[in-house]
Amino acid sequence: MSDINNQSNFGDGNFAEYIARERDRLRAGREQIFSQQEELQRRLDAVNREYAAIEAYETAKTGKNARQEPARRPGQARRGSRREGLLELIRQSNGLSRGEILERMGLKGDKAGEMSVSNALTALAKGNQIRREGRKYYPALPDQGEAELPLGTPESDQIHEAGGEMAQD
Repeated sequence: MSDINNQSNFGDGNFAEYIARERDRLRAGREQIFSQQEELQRRLDAVNREYAAIEAYETAKTGKNARQEPARRPGQARRGSRREGLLELIRQSNGLSRGEILERMGLKGDKAGEMSVSNALTALAKGNQIRREGRKYYPALPDQGEAELPLGTPESDQIHEAGGEMAQD
């Protein structure tokens, strides 16, 4: 696009030639990217076939079907593991505020992570697995009974509440 700065007047077909050159340049760039994308897809397919072969080999060797877990994005944890991690962190401490929990889990500043922790804290408190005194969370007292929401309950099945509890650090 630097040609446009050097040419103040595009008379006599210069502008049409410039546009044609730019379209050709962009088309060539697009074709190159598509070729790279196709090559990456072929490589990914090859890796996926190798995974399938390993699973088939494991099944043949053990006589059992290998455990099939749904595919996850990198860094995505199993459902309920946020609550399990929170519960363990709270049990190992002498009371933690939400802010301290976020710092220890490395989620300070990660809005999605902070919301997930807030939702998990709410679910654990409702399930009598933790208790809140002031701004700190503690393990539940032994006489509080069984949890209403077991750790394995999917987070998407719960009602997420907004309010003062989530905003405090």
